[in-house]
Amino acid sequence: MAKKTTSESDETRLKKKVAAKVADHKDSKEDEALRSLKKRLRRVQRKRRTVALRKKNSASKKTAAPAAK
Repeated sequence: MAKKTTSESDETRLKKKVAAKVADHKDSKEDEALRSLKKRLRRVQRKRRTVALRKKNSASKKTAAPAAK
C-alpha cells in the first residue's frame, strides 16, 4: 500500500477541523473530540518546529566547520 500524497499538510487540515469544531460548539471545554484535535494539532506544530530548529542548527555547524579550519 503506497503512501498517499495530499495537497495540504496535516497541520492545515487539523487547523480547519479545529476551526470548524469551535464554530459549531458553544462550550468547547467539555468536547473530547475537540480536545483531542487540539492535542494532535499541537503535536504536529511541535514536530514541525523541532525539525526546523534541527535543520537550522545543523546548517550553521556545517558552514562554521570549514571556516574554522
